[in-house]
Parts: sequence; structure tokens; C-alpha cells
Amino acid sequence: MLTIVLSTRNGKQIVLPPFHLCSPVLSRALLSGSVETSPAVTPAVTLQPVTYGSVSPVSTPDALMSFQGRKRQSQQSVRDDAKRQRIHSQDSDTAVVNQAVPLPKGHRRSFTASVSVQSPVLHASGSPALIGCVPPLQDTLFPDPTETRLPVAKDELSKQVLELFQACRQQAIDLDRKELCRTELQREIQLIFPQSRLFLVGSSLNGFGTRTSDGDLCLVIKEEPVNQKTEARCILSLVQKLFSTKLSSYIERPQLIRAKVPIVKFRDKVSNVDFDLNVNNVIGIRNTFLLRSYAFIENRVRPLVLVIKKWASFHDINDASRGTLSSYSLVLMVLHYLQTLPEPILPSLQKNYPECFDPTMQLNFVHQAPCTIPPYVSKNGSSLGDLLIGFFKYYATEFDWSHQMISVREAKAIARPDGIEWRNKFICVEEPFDGTNTARAVREKQKFDMIRGELAQAWRLLQEKKDLNCILPLKAVKQKR
Repeated sequence: MLTIVLSTRNGKQIVLPPFHLCSPVLSRALLSGSVETSPAVTPAVTLQPVTYGSVSPVSTPDALMSFQGRKRQSQQSVRDDAKRQRIHSQDSDTAVVNQAVPLPKGHRRSFTASVSVQSPVLHASGSPALIGCVPPLQDTLFPDPTETRLPVAKDELSKQVLELFQACRQQAIDLDRKELCRTELQREIQLIFPQSRLFLVGSSLNGFGTRTSDGDLCLVIKEEPVNQKTEARCILSLVQKLFSTKLSSYIERPQLIRAKVPIVKFRDKVSNVDFDLNVNNVIGIRNTFLLRSYAFIENRVRPLVLVIKKWASFHDINDASRGTLSSYSLVLMVLHYLQTLPEPILPSLQKNYPECFDPTMQLNFVHQAPCTIPPYVSKNGSSLGDLLIGFFKYYATEFDWSHQMISVREAKAIARPDGIEWRNKFICVEEPFDGTNTARAVREKQKFDMIRGELAQAWRLLQEKKDLNCILPLKAVKQKR
């Protein structure tokens, strides 16, 4: 049993709670560098265990059974290993997450024997009659008929949008790889923080992922806020040490990035997926399932978002680390546009279903909300091609960048608040849960002008030629996926 004491740059010490070191390798890793041990120190930072309802996430068979999700009564006696071998469609990107995927032999290292604790956000609940239009994340009993939800494309531009979406959208196998890595990392991290949970969030789960999307992970230590400058950095420094020593056989290039929300960036050698891991950024869990709801309540949303993300990436305006738009901001921009049409294609889900998106809801219930929301029936019959052109026209000629803020929560453009978060900002996109500016990375007028220029250019070209190739080389994008 050891207590970890970490020194910050300003000379202060932060003490993490005592934990057991489960292997000599991990002991050496954690005791190297600036990590000290103390036999009896009162923790300066107390990391409380996460509670998910009445179920403790401790690795026990009872806890495991509590997170099993939907099961028919007749299925209770089916052997676990038989369930693991069910085959998922390679073309479906919804009924995909198999928590019990066995470790591939010959590719992964051996792990300390333990019962895998499954993430509650990756399970559906309720009966098929209550599912509505948003597919559950794991549903082997009722497979997802994804193809039936795709819009019909009649004109050439709409066909191009739909074909690009079908070629590039995330597949079941892509998500399975990410989930396997998440499961193994959670098992290892729980040796250090036994009550922690590791969540897969972002585009991997929200319906807007592509075959090349990175994986985003949120390590939840406690449901209370964590100081991102002190606690989070100290926790991530331990995670980085774990990745660079004990897990170096399949985790490469782990880097601690000291941003406003610090992360550890790394690559999983087996899946060849790049990951970003943060600590207790629980807003990311909540907005993952809000966006997932928007993605599936109307069948034109996902193809439109994917094409715009690909366009933005090709034109170098989709990288917050370089002062342009994050993918999250781009998705919110598309949703806002669809909400503000004369005949809206999307409503405000937070207004219509406040109980489903309560920001105080415990994390283990967040994933259930989308399954209870019915499809949104819009009177707007615009084609995918018309909507794409309309998106560029709206932001090139109609939206008032100087005075308005994009608000998906309100389903309209609203006047900018007079707070420091919004003052003198070039682009203002409201985060639907905590009200911050998701586009705060756009700090330079040159970058803002570049973004507006690309929007205007895309509108002119598409309006004239009605050919997606004029703004995006489809053949090259499909090959890269």
C-alpha cells in the first residue's frame, strides 16, 4: 500500500490516495522520476469513488451482472463465451459494441486476471417498443436496419453525398477495435484507481464517426468536478507512466498535453487508432449522447455532417490545435443550420425532452435517453444536395458572425452574451450543457477569414456546378476514408 506524492511546477505537493501496486513492473514505473512514497500522509486531494446508482463499479461478478443491459429471460442461461461469438454485420455502425471480445492471441500481452467491468454507457435498456429511432449501442437480439434509415437520393449531388457517407462512415469493426482497447486500458488503470471508469466518447459513439476517426476516452475518477490544472494533470502523469512502461508493448507515443483540459495522446499499435484520454471531462459523455440523438432522429443529418467534416478537413479548417474549428463545433454548426431553416429539420431536443438531457443526471443513465426519443417528422423535403448548398449559403451570407451566437440548445441564433467567454471572439458556438464557447480556438482574424472564405467559395462553386467534386476530390477522400 503506497501513497503517491506529486510535485507541481509551483512547488506545491498533491497527494493521491493510497493504492496497491499489483506488479513489480508497475511499482518501478510509478516510483521513478518525481514520484515519492510516504507511509502515512493525509491526502491533499481526495479521489472519491464513482457511484453509478446503487451499483458499485468494483470488479465483482455481482457488479458485472448489474451492467449486462437488455436480455431476454430465456437468454440468461446462455454461456458468456457463446454470446461473445455472435457475428455483427460489417455494414452496421450501431449494433456494434461487444464488451466481451476476447483478447486476440499472439497480439496482446498477458493481463492480471480480473473480471472486466463493463461501461454502463455501452448498454441499452428497455424493451424494443421503447427504443424509438435512436439505435442502442449494443443490441444483438434486435439488429439495427441501418440501410432503411438512409434518405433517398434522386439528384446527382445528393447521390454523391450519400455515396461518400456510405464509403467513409465508421463501421462495426472500427468501433469494436476501439472498444477492445478501452476495455483493456480500463482493466489496467483500475489497478491504480480501483473505482475509476473509462468511457469511450465523441465521434466514435455519437453517430458522426468515420473509418479514420480518432478515439476519445474519458477517465472518470469521481462524479464531482476535478481541478484540471492540478488533479487531472497528476492523474494523467500516472497514466502516462503506466502507458510508457508496463503497457509499452502495445501503447506507443504516450504524450501528456497540458491544455485547458489536459489529455494523454497515444496510439494503440494493435488497432492503429490514435486516442486522446482526459480526466473527468464528463460534459463529453453527456454531449456524446445528445449528438447521438440528433444523429438518428432524422435520416439526413449524418450524411450531411460527414460530408461537411470531410470538406473542412480537406481545406485545413478542421483543427482546433491550429486555430480553426473542432469537429464538435462543426457538428453543432450543422445542427444549428438544420434547426433554423424556415421549415426546421431538427428541433431543440433539450427543450422538447429536458428530462432526457438533465445535466445533473448520473452518468450511468445518460446512455438510455436517446432510446426513448421518437423520430422527428419534418415537413421540409429538401434533398441532401440542397441542404449542403444551403449550409454554405447560410454561413456565407446570412449568419451574423459579429453579433450572434450559435445555440443548438435554443435552436436559434441568439445575441452574444457580454461575458469574457464571448467578448472579442470571432466565432461563438455555445456548448449545449455548460454554455462555454466550443469555437474559442479560433483566435486569429486570419484563421477566421480563411474559414469564412472557404464557406463562401464552397457555396459559389456548388451553386454553380452542383458537383461535390468541385469542393472535395471524392475519389481520393473515399480511398483515404
